[in-house]
Amino acid sequence: MNPLFKTIIEPFRIKSVEPITFTTREERVTKLAAAGYNPFLLRAEDVIIDLLTDSGTGAMSKYQWAGMMRGDESYAGADSFYRFEAAVRDITGLKHIIPTHQGRAAERILFGSVLKAGDIVPNNTHFDTTRANIEAQGAIALDLPVAEGRQPALRAPFKGNIDLEALAKCLAENPGKVPLAMITITNNSGGGQPVALANIRGAREICRRHGVPLFLDCCRFAENAWFIKQREEGMADLTPIEIARAMFACADGATMSAKKDGMSNIGGFLALNDEAWTETAKNNLILTEGFPTYGGLAGYDLEALAVGFYEALNEDYLRYRIRSIEYLGEVLTKAGVPIVQPTGGHAVYIDAKAMLPHIPVHEFPAWSLACALYIEGGIRGVEIGSVMFGRQPDGSEKPAAMELVRLAFPRRVYTQSHVDYLGEVILHVNRQRETIRGLRFAHAPKVLRHFTARFEPVGA
Repeated sequence: MNPLFKTIIEPFRIKSVEPITFTTREERVTKLAAAGYNPFLLRAEDVIIDLLTDSGTGAMSKYQWAGMMRGDESYAGADSFYRFEAAVRDITGLKHIIPTHQGRAAERILFGSVLKAGDIVPNNTHFDTTRANIEAQGAIALDLPVAEGRQPALRAPFKGNIDLEALAKCLAENPGKVPLAMITITNNSGGGQPVALANIRGAREICRRHGVPLFLDCCRFAENAWFIKQREEGMADLTPIEIARAMFACADGATMSAKKDGMSNIGGFLALNDEAWTETAKNNLILTEGFPTYGGLAGYDLEALAVGFYEALNEDYLRYRIRSIEYLGEVLTKAGVPIVQPTGGHAVYIDAKAMLPHIPVHEFPAWSLACALYIEGGIRGVEIGSVMFGRQPDGSEKPAAMELVRLAFPRRVYTQSHVDYLGEVILHVNRQRETIRGLRFAHAPKVLRHFTARFEPVGA
């Protein structure tokens, strides 16, 4: 783009449109109550701007749609698999590529293959399904974020980093009990914050000294590569794909929900170098996902992903996407709305604990704020706080480190006018924040409760 002009436009033209249903505030009050005050349980048609997740909710390109037309639906050995495999191997450099229907399937297969009760899996911060699949094996999901990652208002370039000293201590003190270590890029639970290449390399060296494989949870690998290019010394002249390859060169394996930086509506993979782990993983995959050359996906899904992995690394796209998130962050910060600073790659995270100090943590301020955003403007976000992470494996409750509302942007879906409307709604809610009430559980499942729990207002 011409450096004389400051406006970063969407690097695409719109060819097909999907209508939005506009609801009134009164209608939304009724619908949210019927859904048990759980935004997950709302019908999508009753949401005006849907920022619940960026997973599988993006728009695909004409090249992806064209690729889908040549999808080979053969049960075994389909051409579509080999194109998918070639793309993943080209970017990651990993030897064995196993497709899955989404990221949590890759997690289940990996952890079901290599973990036993009492094992420990350190990570910068595990997200919800990663933690749940580790704990389902009786193992411990250990979060080791850097200290600045727990301070929402602090501005630092790589708040998603893993604490290298803590990682080294964990491996030294638990010989034989850490089958693998992980780094999530970008750090979703930590506000979508990136991880420095130097930090990944540091973790690799520590893991190799102790003989522990290092895995990347790489669902937003392209966004992480862009932040490295922008913020890390010596990286500015490298392309996103070169940086991505440098990140994966540190890894012995990876899990991915390709519904993020695979730019597709479904899909994922487990990638490994170890031959024995690969054989076990493939056998586990066959039990529930399908044959190892389709892994629960249609051939046309594999084709869309083979194209999407590269599209996610396009510099014009990444510049536009990261700037869109940053733009909303600037609007909110200027108006005094507390958010995680600096903005991350896929979402803006509102600091509900700072915004709603009158709501105690046990009344779930972030969940309450998410409900208020829906009622006032039809915005659906998601809580990253004590509902999602408060229940411990032994059944006890422990407040989450942060109480955040994540507003995750689907890829190539919304325009600046949508973002401007979103900003207006958030500022309106912020002005009347003292009227927002807390919530309590009416029903809470034991595992991944945020998906299906039901609530009631405190004092109702």
